[in-house]
Amino acid sequence: MLAPTPASPESAGMSKAALDRLERHLKSRYVDAGRFSGTQLMVYRRGNIVHSAVQGFADLERKVPLKDDTIFRIYSMTKPITSVAFMMLVEEGRVALDEPVHRYIPEWKNLGVFVAGTAPAFLTRPPSRPMLIVDLLRHTSGLTYGFQQRSNVDAAYREKKIGDLVKAGTLQTMIEELTKIPLEFSPGEAWNYSVSTDVIGYLIGKIAGQPFEQFLKERIFDPLGMNDTDFFVPPDKVHRFAACYSADPQGVTFLATERKGNLTLQDDPVTSSFLSPPELFSGGGGLCSTAADYLTFCRALLNGGELDGVRLIGPKTLKLMTSNHLPGGRDLPEMSRSLFSEATNSGVGYGLGVSVTMDPAKTLIPGSPGEYAWGGAASTAFWIDPAEELITIFMTQLLPSSAYPVRRELRTMIYAAITDSNL
Repeated sequence: MLAPTPASPESAGMSKAALDRLERHLKSRYVDAGRFSGTQLMVYRRGNIVHSAVQGFADLERKVPLKDDTIFRIYSMTKPITSVAFMMLVEEGRVALDEPVHRYIPEWKNLGVFVAGTAPAFLTRPPSRPMLIVDLLRHTSGLTYGFQQRSNVDAAYREKKIGDLVKAGTLQTMIEELTKIPLEFSPGEAWNYSVSTDVIGYLIGKIAGQPFEQFLKERIFDPLGMNDTDFFVPPDKVHRFAACYSADPQGVTFLATERKGNLTLQDDPVTSSFLSPPELFSGGGGLCSTAADYLTFCRALLNGGELDGVRLIGPKTLKLMTSNHLPGGRDLPEMSRSLFSEATNSGVGYGLGVSVTMDPAKTLIPGSPGEYAWGGAASTAFWIDPAEELITIFMTQLLPSSAYPVRRELRTMIYAAITDSNL
């Protein structure tokens, strides 16, 4: 792939002074204050990188500075990649969004909905309708994540280590274990952040007739030149791999509120499980990547699904993915049962693998209708605004992503830097 050309912010209708102010904000509020070990921010507009900056450390303990090519755990920023991969199969006529999931996972045909009880003695009722493929892509499947810690179903996920940061088993054993656990709700009735995208990864492997991880490499990573994106970090790149921290003194990874203590090392890059290929290739949160690689993926999406002659999906398919698919046109707060997700704002819906801004006025944050986004558990984030020809990539390594309002601040300050709006 041809690398995008760096350009002055002013040439793309943005203010350098405002972007410099944002970097000072990140430095004073987060890096110098000890909240983040380091940050990387890339802003791309109208075909050019107009801002690219790194500061702080990739590894505090060893005083390794964060660099442009630092490799990060992107966790749930894996989900949009997996979802695009699945839609490639949809475009080829090999699967349809309105098909029942049990067509491909027959043992799920009789999955019940939780009524009462604890594992393994659950009381269930039949769902009002079968789980559809689209339910997996938009998180209305009735599946969950154990870290939600909201119900007895969540507890059963935790017991089996389904969806944990440190993966257990394989995609096949995950499917088998989920057969024994009821759904949180009948498919389509609610939105719940879940292992649904891991199931999509399993289906990609089954439908494509090749391992899921191989499909991503052959159909997305290699064609786009995303050479630093994989489910593990090879030995020759370990020196570029960032440490991951927790905002909680006890190393809590989810549901923490703002902390003012020191960072706790959560995953040492020298001993990390990411240093070897996993047994479970998680389409929901398993990838490591760089800001440059993820920008390449985002550029393909901003360009209608194609970059430098490599087409992932067609523009109509991309439009379908980035439309709100929540039943009744509702937003996430109206439908969500999650105690945790990567997006919670009013006025934000959910498409097929990404959140979708429907009404910026309801979010109380500057933006554009139709922009789409997601983030990762370690506070990484991206968004694409087609109307403004804008991509933002933010990288850091701090669990949980809910610890600080950095994403809200980034959006506010980056949109404030636009001096020549397309709207």
